[in-house]
Amino acid sequence: MKYICTLKTLLTIWLACIFGLVFAQNGASISFEQVIALRSIGTPILSPDGKHLVYTVGSTDWKDNSYDTEIWLAREGEEAFQLTRSTKGSSTSPKWSPDGKWIAFTSSRNDKSQIFVIRPNGGEAQQISNEDEGVGGFEWSPDGKQFAITKQEPEDKEEKKRKERYGGWAADDAEYRLSHLWLLEFKPDMMPSPGELPCYDEKKDSTVKSDCITYPKSTRLTGGSFTVSGFDWSPDGKMIVYNRQPNPLINYSMYSDIEVIDVASKQIKYKVANPSVDNYAAWSPDSKKLLYTSSLDDTTSFYYKNDKLFVADLTGGKPISIAQDFDEDIGSIVWNDSGIFFAAFQRTKRQLFRIDMSSGQIKALTNGKDILGGYSFSKDGKILAYSASTATTLSEIFKTPLLTFKPVQLTNMSKQIANWKTAVSEVITWKSKDGAEIEGVLHKPQNFDPSKKYPLLVMIHGGPTGIDLPQPVPGSVYPVLQWLEKGALVLRVNYRGSAGYGEKFRSLNVRNLGVGDMWDVMSGVDFLIARGSVDPDRMGCMGWSQGGYISAFLTTNTDRFKAISVGAGISNWMTYYVNTDIHPFTRQYLQATPWDDPEIYRKTSPMSTIKNAKTPTLIQHGEFDRRVPIPNAYELLQGLQDNQVPAKLVVYKGFGHGINKPKERLAALWHNWQWFNKYVWGEEVELPVGK
Repeated sequence: MKYICTLKTLLTIWLACIFGLVFAQNGASISFEQVIALRSIGTPILSPDGKHLVYTVGSTDWKDNSYDTEIWLAREGEEAFQLTRSTKGSSTSPKWSPDGKWIAFTSSRNDKSQIFVIRPNGGEAQQISNEDEGVGGFEWSPDGKQFAITKQEPEDKEEKKRKERYGGWAADDAEYRLSHLWLLEFKPDMMPSPGELPCYDEKKDSTVKSDCITYPKSTRLTGGSFTVSGFDWSPDGKMIVYNRQPNPLINYSMYSDIEVIDVASKQIKYKVANPSVDNYAAWSPDSKKLLYTSSLDDTTSFYYKNDKLFVADLTGGKPISIAQDFDEDIGSIVWNDSGIFFAAFQRTKRQLFRIDMSSGQIKALTNGKDILGGYSFSKDGKILAYSASTATTLSEIFKTPLLTFKPVQLTNMSKQIANWKTAVSEVITWKSKDGAEIEGVLHKPQNFDPSKKYPLLVMIHGGPTGIDLPQPVPGSVYPVLQWLEKGALVLRVNYRGSAGYGEKFRSLNVRNLGVGDMWDVMSGVDFLIARGSVDPDRMGCMGWSQGGYISAFLTTNTDRFKAISVGAGISNWMTYYVNTDIHPFTRQYLQATPWDDPEIYRKTSPMSTIKNAKTPTLIQHGEFDRRVPIPNAYELLQGLQDNQVPAKLVVYKGFGHGINKPKERLAALWHNWQWFNKYVWGEEVELPVGK
């Protein structure tokens, strides 16, 4: 793959080299900056004829402290090249026009996200939309003559007046703007290029004000007291299906319904409205049926139970449930002339499956060795492109005829780590305290010696329906490669509740949060100790979100670790419940409110056993975290300090639930490196600040 060297790229390389020299003083060959700066690819999008594909590449911009995304194009028989180069903002969501002559994408080059188009042969991108509120999602119409778009409703005039008089305030769960569907004509050849026409001042019509273009005006398709959260054209171009919910707040996604609107008449043709979550999945190729997922009337357990998949006939009849025996959540659903396809986790692999509509049988298409990312098909469904990673490679893009299924690799992102000392991954299995089978990924250094005893660091994923997978460069805000090179083992536990192991396994921590999770973690630790690989006197544990909660639970319930790091973790379920933006999550997993069953909230809260805490604990939290609000961090910190346990809270200014800028991510890596090196290795590490 060819990389174009720009000034921004050179600056990134220079900064990485400088920081790398600083970090090399601590004895590791791969710097934190190099890990953060790894480029990554998005889902490949095939052209309608299946000959070419576009995909996004994400990179790190240290100067602007941001991540940049640009679009790359791989034409058949040619080396891939970078198609877009935004001087401001990213270029995302590439989509081919139905005739394959254009690639549309969104970019915020002019502050608000707008639609741009570019020819696959290259040239300058052309802005197509100029919506005052910007463009949310967009889809080409099947005839290529227009787009369906979502955009936010403008700020209410009365709201503006209120702010001018009373300043900024809002009632809880009332500060939002709805989004609706609009139609936008696509007439690129009718629009002059910038600079071809002068734009005159209305008051002084002889004075040139600036270059200007008259953009097509969008026309409204939906309206009312609901928000559109996803949509798709029917293949015949006559209808649009969309998900609707009362407002865009996450708590209200559980009330999502489905509507099909006739584009010409703006009349609703079909509706799915169960008491719980309904979400559109795919159209049938003949536009007569649609696939959707639903929790039906289940409003108390959909967070951990499998979604159900249905086929609805728009001409009438009761929807038919399909894939009932597939015991895992189904996602990324596609329906074309070659069949119905979906992706799902199966233990530590994510595979592509096809449903045979005549027999109902489900067959895996991928080999079970790769971890599937995103995928797309040619218009006729005969050519498939997908991204996939393995335990030793980064995510790469592949293309194959569906019938013969002989994938050809089109990218080489893994050359970035060709000379790195990457993680050696082993998937291990053990029995938990209650007999449940637990799986985990053990990362080992490349010079691993089974006769030695190593320090052990346990890294716990979030979710709880997340999953840890074998991969060469794990870590996020945890310096895994550097710890491996330092001579440690890293265990990542797919504790009860994790995805990939079926509905029953995901339900094992209902009313058992923390307690059962600790069984799974500690039984994995004991398994490795019994195997002779681990020094039990040099162990640490860490995690973010739900992994941070489990780490906090371990802090107050065991003294077997030398150090623990709690990232955006829950310390008290009562505190969490009344502060979070997803109240149903707690009610579903604990099956009660704090007022109905205070005992289950006490049993599963780390603060209930704070008097037992002895482990030095680092707490990391985003200042404006709504998912796990920061009072959880302050409560844990105060409890630890009152009990004379070494504790430190680091607040990342301006951040929510995740650390999504490179410099603060670098800081978080260093904070964890310092903490565990101090308490597991007995080393004092200074934070390098340069000259």
